[in-house]
Amino acid sequence: MWILTNNTTCNNKTSLATHYYIQLRSIFMMKQVLFFPFLLFLVFLILHCTTSSAQSPAESPAPSGPVDIIAILKKAGHFATFIRLLRNTDMGEQLNGQLKKSNLGRTLFVPTDSSFSSLKLGTLNALTDKQELQLVQFHILPDFYSELQLQTATNPVHTLAGDSNAGHFQLNVTAATGKEVNITTGAVSTTVEKTIYTDEHLAVYQVGEVLLPLEIFGAAASPTASKPEKKRPSTEDAATTSESSGAFGPNRQAMTAISSVVGSLFSFLL
Repeated sequence: MWILTNNTTCNNKTSLATHYYIQLRSIFMMKQVLFFPFLLFLVFLILHCTTSSAQSPAESPAPSGPVDIIAILKKAGHFATFIRLLRNTDMGEQLNGQLKKSNLGRTLFVPTDSSFSSLKLGTLNALTDKQELQLVQFHILPDFYSELQLQTATNPVHTLAGDSNAGHFQLNVTAATGKEVNITTGAVSTTVEKTIYTDEHLAVYQVGEVLLPLEIFGAAASPTASKPEKKRPSTEDAATTSESSGAFGPNRQAMTAISSVVGSLFSFLL
């Protein structure tokens, strides 16, 4: 009799344990069913956000409000000398005023500070006020030119410095291999290095050298100081630059975020 009771008690305990196991397993399976789609949604959302951030444009956005050429160049950096020339000749204010008129467009070729530094010592100081103004105007086209339009422009291209059709202040823009654009003045030859700013009325391009007009500097007026040779980055420097520029950053951020979410969800489920 005792043996039967003991066996019955054991069977009851076994059944009760089995019942609890089935209940816990059902709860666990239910959580899996509910949270697995949610997990997939979170993974998709994180990947979408990081991909969108990686595809953001590299160019600096325009300053808020009316277009200000000085503010654009300041934001881009390395154009302090050209900014000073724009202010000395009042061309900065004139450009801003002209761009407020919707029917006008302008294109600027802007040399960097290092390009001005490569000129012969005293070149800018030797200019008269009129020549300084003409030098600045020679870097400005009275129309808007996109990158594609620069490659197909009719030469000589007009500048604000003078009438190129009459043979004065002629500037030639020609397309080279790929998307490279060459610029020649008769005194110097250079290329368009990159786009600093562009909209439907204003285009600002960085050029490799100061555009010296033939009328002021002559054929032998090309810069005498050689430009410093660009340092070839080492493999380690290139890797550091790529990482800091965000080339691999979004993928690593996505994997870290996904791992964190997955770990948290599995901890909750268990």
